[in-house]
This record gives sequence, structure tokens and C-alpha cells, in this order.
Amino acid sequence: VARELEARSAETEDIVLPSRNHAIVLVSNVHLPTLRALAYARATRPDVLEAITVSVDDGETRQLVHKWEGSDISVPLKVIASPYREITRPVLEYVKRVGKDSPRTVVTVFIPEYVVGHWWEQVLHNQSALRLKGRLLFEPNVMVTSVPWQLTSSERLKKLEPQSAPGDARKGFLD
Repeated sequence: VARELEARSAETEDIVLPSRNHAIVLVSNVHLPTLRALAYARATRPDVLEAITVSVDDGETRQLVHKWEGSDISVPLKVIASPYREITRPVLEYVKRVGKDSPRTVVTVFIPEYVVGHWWEQVLHNQSALRLKGRLLFEPNVMVTSVPWQLTSSERLKKLEPQSAPGDARKGFLD
């Protein structure tokens, strides 16, 4: 791995700055985690900023669009249809289409994620996001940004004593 990652002068000359940054914020609801992700995406000053949601239920999507349009969010919301109630594939295909137009465009996908205090909350709340993130990481010119939102249950983890991991003493992490 180290040999593969080593920077060589000829290769560093080939690393070119992106000409554009197209930011996409994933939206499941108009709530605080989404608003934080939108604010952070704006702060990166992308050339294009849009929000997308995947429609797996027509009624829920209509409610989301109504709520979005009733708020003062100035970012356009694009609805992507998913006839098979799948989230990952439609988002992946959309991101690929956006990046296909210009090879020097970087697509940054902002994913609101919940920081939870129990393992079962992780299973309930973040599985779609984690699955999507895992797929997006393999796409060229796609950056994935997790925007954490700490739920109240995560507070209990701050009170726990940190556990040492195997090899910590050898690496000098322990006193």
C-alpha cells in the first residue's frame, strides 16, 4: 500500500485541480441534520449546489416537497424516482451523470448522518447512508462528506472511559 501511495514527481504533475465543484446534499426530511448539511455545503462555496431526494413513497415525497417549498431554503430540491424503493442505485446513477459531463468536475456528496449512542440506533438510522457512502467511494472524481448530527443518546458515549485497542501500548498511545 505504501508503495502505491508514494508520490512520484511525474504523477504529482498529473494531479490537476478540479475546474468545478458540483455539490449535492442528500435529503430525507427537512430537519436539523439536513439544514446543517446544507449550511456546510454552502460554506464550501461550490459552483453548483443542489439537494436531492429519492422518492420511494409518493405521499411522503409530496409532503417533503411541500415542506421544502414552504421553507426559505434557496437550494433547489430535485426528486429522483425509485420504482423499486431503492435509494443507493438512483443516487449513484445521478452522481455519475453529473460527473460525466466534465471530467474535471468534482462531485461532492454531503450525507447527513446521525451520531447515536446505541448499536441498534445505528442499525435503524444510518444503514442507507452507509451503504451509499460505500458505493460512492469507488466513483472517480466523487468526494463524500459526512455531516454528523449528534442525537441525545450519543451523550452517554462521552461519559464512557476510552478503551485501549490492540497495539496501543506498542504505538505509544498509552501512558
